[in-house]
Amino acid sequence: MILNTLKKTTTKSKKRVGRGYGSGKGGHTVGRGAKGQKARSKVPLYFEGTAMRKSLIRRMPMLRGKLRFKSLKPKPLIFNLKHLNLLPKNSTVNAETLIKHQLLPQEAKNYPVKILGDGQLKHPLKVALPTSKSAAKKILKAGGKIIKPKPQKAKKPTVKKATKPTKAAKPSKKTPKKTVKKPAKKPAKKPASTTTKKSTAKTKK
Repeated sequence: MILNTLKKTTTKSKKRVGRGYGSGKGGHTVGRGAKGQKARSKVPLYFEGTAMRKSLIRRMPMLRGKLRFKSLKPKPLIFNLKHLNLLPKNSTVNAETLIKHQLLPQEAKNYPVKILGDGQLKHPLKVALPTSKSAAKKILKAGGKIIKPKPQKAKKPTVKKATKPTKAAKPSKKTPKKTVKKPAKKPAKKPASTTTKKSTAKTKK
């Protein structure tokens, strides 16, 4: 048995802070020092050195007001008109052709592209991208065309009509009529012939 491996059977009581110098923890200041910000018990989370002048609460309404009308859509990639001269004549200009001729990176597929009117266009092109007014004039002047994309109509969700359950044939309330068999008519008896009566009368005499 080794003494340093024995389990502890006693526990020390926690220091009772703020109970004077006899408690062993700094007396009435309790390890917080003398006055100042860190000596206070309640320092708000938003405190940044000044009470309200530069605090977070003071700045937030200003930021909300400034960025309230800011668009959340991604900004378009700007492509100037003078760089379109690198494309072949009468070719359609869209994001795919610009990426194909290494005029835009592959990541441009995920962003909109807009053409601005910086420079001059030397040959006609079919532009299928949004352009500025000055760029549109220069494209038409060079004999090109501006193809506007057709607005895609939102497809209405096809809702399947619920088929009505077929009604089961209800049992008829009318009870079937009982067929009563009529008794067969007995044949009528024929009257006795007159010859027999006369013969009987003669025998009696």
